[in-house]
Amino acid sequence: EAWLAGAGAVPIERHAMLSDGRVMALVAPGARLAWMCAPRVDGPALFASLLGGESAGHFTIEPVGESIPPQQHYDGNSLIVKNVWPRLTVTDFLDCSAGKPTQRAGRTDLIRQVEGRGEVRITFAPRPDFGRAPMRLVVRDSGLEIDDTIDPIVLRAPGVRWEIHDVCSHQTAVGTINLKGEPLRMELRYGTGSLREQQSILPQERYRLTKAYWESWADRLVLPRREAPLVRRSALALKGLCYGPSGGIAAAATTSLPEEIGGIRNWDYRYCWLRDGAMSAAALVKLGSFGEAMAFLDWMLGVIDRAAAPERLMPLYTVTGHEVGAEAEIGELAGYAGSRPVRVGNAARGQVQLDVFGPIAELVWQLLLAEAPVSSEHWRLVEAMVHAVEARWHEPDHGIWEIRKPRRHHVHTKVMCWLAVDRGIRVSERFLDRRRPQWEALRDQIAADILANAWNEKAGAFTAAYEGEDLDAAALTIGLTGLVECTDPRFLATIGAIEGQLRMGPTVFRYLADDGLPGREGGFFICTSWLVDALWKAGRQADAEALFESMIELAGPEGLLPEQYDPLLRRTLGNHPQAYSHIGLIENALTLSGA
Repeated sequence: EAWLAGAGAVPIERHAMLSDGRVMALVAPGARLAWMCAPRVDGPALFASLLGGESAGHFTIEPVGESIPPQQHYDGNSLIVKNVWPRLTVTDFLDCSAGKPTQRAGRTDLIRQVEGRGEVRITFAPRPDFGRAPMRLVVRDSGLEIDDTIDPIVLRAPGVRWEIHDVCSHQTAVGTINLKGEPLRMELRYGTGSLREQQSILPQERYRLTKAYWESWADRLVLPRREAPLVRRSALALKGLCYGPSGGIAAAATTSLPEEIGGIRNWDYRYCWLRDGAMSAAALVKLGSFGEAMAFLDWMLGVIDRAAAPERLMPLYTVTGHEVGAEAEIGELAGYAGSRPVRVGNAARGQVQLDVFGPIAELVWQLLLAEAPVSSEHWRLVEAMVHAVEARWHEPDHGIWEIRKPRRHHVHTKVMCWLAVDRGIRVSERFLDRRRPQWEALRDQIAADILANAWNEKAGAFTAAYEGEDLDAAALTIGLTGLVECTDPRFLATIGAIEGQLRMGPTVFRYLADDGLPGREGGFFICTSWLVDALWKAGRQADAEALFESMIELAGPEGLLPEQYDPLLRRTLGNHPQAYSHIGLIENALTLSGA
C-alpha cells in the first residue's frame, strides 16, 4: 500500500546510471540495483523494483545495523557508482574493460565490490522477463545460478553464505558475510553459466580499466566555460545511452516512469528515435567527440538500406536498427508509485513524423563545421533526407510530441523540413563545392509556407500548428534554427506568449492543449532549454541566465535529469536519464558561454 501510494518510491533523479555500452542499469541510494535490462537496453528486465517494489526484482547490499544513510556518488568522471557508509563502501560498475562497449551483445558483467568491516547483508532477487517467468536459484560452491533461463546467468560471490526463500513463483537469495578488511568482489555474469571461469583480468584491474575508459573519453571533451562539470556529466549520460555494437542511441534508459504520478502517461523510451539519436550525437560533436556521430550515421545508413524508401522511415527503431515490437502492457508490475500501465514497445513506431529528417542533415552539417572526416556515404544520407522532405513536407503528421490524435500541419515539423533542405544546401556547397538551385527553391517554398501559415494574429505568436491558436514550445525552433531572426518581432512575441502561457517557475510545458489522454504532465526540461536559448539570442541575457540557473538546480545529486519536472509537486517525472534533457543542458551551456 505504501508503494502504491508513492511513499515507497525513491525519487527518480536520485538513481545513478551504469552502462557498458550495451546494458544500462540504475542504482538507488543504499546500493540497491533497481533496474537492469539484458542482453541490451531494450531487452527484458532482470531487475525492475523501480517499477514495482521489491517483488519486481532487485539486488541490494547493505551493512547490518547501520542507521546512517549512505552517500551515493560517481567515482570521478566515470559511470562507476559508489555508496559509502561510515564502515562500508559498495562500488558498482558494468565492465567496460577490453573494448567491451563495441562487442556484440551476449555477455555482460556487473561487478559489485564491497569494502569495509562488519556484517553485510546481500539480497539477490532477480526476476527475469519483468518477473513474468518463474525463477529458481541453485546454490553452488562459489555463488548462485539462475536455473532454466534462455540466457545463462550466474552470480559469483565467493565466501557468502546463502539462504533461499520462496516468494510466490520466484526465489530470493539472502546472503551474509562478515568483512574484516578484505574486499568482497561479486560478479553477476549474464550470458555465461560458468562460476568457475577465471577472467584473465582480475576484478580490481577491470575496475581500473573501466574507470580509465570513461575518464579518458571525458578528458577529451572540449567543455564550455559555463557549468563544465555538469556538462561533462550530461555528456557521460549521452555516451552511456549509446549502444556500442550498432551505433544506435537510446532516448532513455527506462520504460514507463510516469509523466504524472498515478497516471497512464507511461511510455517505453529504450529505443532509438531518429530525431533524438541525431540530436544526442550532434551535442557530443559540439563538445569535440565525433565517434558517436560516426557510429550513429552508420546505424542510420543501415536503417535506410532496410527501409522501403527514405520518406517512409519509421520514427524509431530498436538500438540494433530493427522495427520495434507492438506496444504491450506488463500486468505483473505495479508501476512506479502505482503508475500503471507499465508498457513495452511503443505505438509511435507507426506514426508519421516528418520532422526526423532535419536533425540528421543538421548532424552531418555539424560534423563538417567541426572538420570531422565526412564521407560520400554521409552525403548520400543528406541527399536521402532532402529527397524525403521533397516528397512529403506538405503533408500533416503527428509531430515531435507523438500526439495520438489526427495529424496536423505542425509548425515544428515544417521547420525541421526547412532545416533538412537548408543544411543539405550548406553541406553540398562545403563538401562538393556545388550549388543546388532546385533545393534552394524548395527551401524558399517551405519558408514562405511557414511564415504564411504559422503566425496566428489572434494568438499573437507562432502556434503549434497551422490554423490553430494553441501554443507549443517547439515553435521556438523557428528562430533557433535560423529560419527567422531571433530579434524578429513575431519571434519576440512568440517568446512572450510561451513565457506567459507555458512557463511555470523553473519549467516550461510542451503545450496545454488537449492531446487525447487523461491527466496532466510536468514541464519538459528540453522545452525549458529552448526558452533559455531563445531568450539569450533575443537579447534577454539576464532572463536566460536566471532560467538556466533555476533549471540546473533540479538536477539530481549525480547530475542526471529525467524528462520532466512538476512545479506543483516539486518532483521530477518521466524516464531517466533522458537524452533530450541532457542535450538541452549542453546546448544552454554552450550558448551562455558564447560558443
